[in-house]
Amino acid sequence: MLDISITKIANVILMARELERAEGELHAFLENLNEDELISLVAVMWIGRDSFAADELEEAKATARAEATTPTPDYLLGTPHLSDHLENGLDALGLSASDEEDDLVRGG
Repeated sequence: MLDISITKIANVILMARELERAEGELHAFLENLNEDELISLVAVMWIGRDSFAADELEEAKATARAEATTPTPDYLLGTPHLSDHLENGLDALGLSASDEEDDLVRGG
């Protein structure tokens, strides 16, 4: 089970797509997430880049928690193709942030 809302993941995806313009905003958003939310975000990203399978979500979260050596927001911001990996991870988990992304873009 994810410890972060799809809406928050959608926010990260949208900001990561605009990283050059929104890096400060994304970093601040990530800084405001709690540790469990950040761990889930890393796990979804890892699943999206095929480091873990979707059925290994709990293992991915445990690994993310155990192996965190740099601040998680910095780690995520330094990950190439972050938005793609998050979208792929959600897809692998049978989830989608499309509706949430649309709502956020429309200001909903």
